[in-house]
Amino acid sequence: MSSVVIHGHTFKPKISSSEIQKAVAEVAKQINKDLKGKQPLFLAVLNGSFMFAADLMKKVNIECEISFVKVASYEGTSSSGKIKQLIGLNEDIKGRTVVIVEDIVDTGNTIENVWEQLKALGVADIRIATLLFKPNAYTKTVPIEYAAIVIPNDFIVGYGLDYKGLGRNLEDIYVLDYENDKK
Repeated sequence: MSSVVIHGHTFKPKISSSEIQKAVAEVAKQINKDLKGKQPLFLAVLNGSFMFAADLMKKVNIECEISFVKVASYEGTSSSGKIKQLIGLNEDIKGRTVVIVEDIVDTGNTIENVWEQLKALGVADIRIATLLFKPNAYTKTVPIEYAAIVIPNDFIVGYGLDYKGLGRNLEDIYVLDYENDKK
């Protein structure tokens, strides 16, 4: 893994694809145990969670469904604090167990917003599965049951996460290299 430059900013390697896959397998193992017999609906939050959701679903071996919702809370390198639901949910979820699948949980604004919308629709049980969790940035009380990797409050790209649209296709995760950044 070597550094990458995205929109003129330098990002250095942080988490390898093999570390990611190991963490995803651990989350899937716990979900398989906890939700056996519940036939959950996995609700992947686009765009960032697409890689995590795909890899997670390959390892989940219980009966389940998956659907997608798109919300936005980022502008540039920081959270805007504003949540907008862009693509809605078509499934009847009243009384269901739903697992929200996120790429990253930092402030918790997106999770709280989606959580409240699902509760209003009559969901029986909501679980959160996130690839990355930033506990030092988290300001909400919604429980995060399945956090694959805990990280500091750094700006990262790769494995579905982007910087102004670029970097989602990287198989590894990179952190903004403040020391060597040219901007």
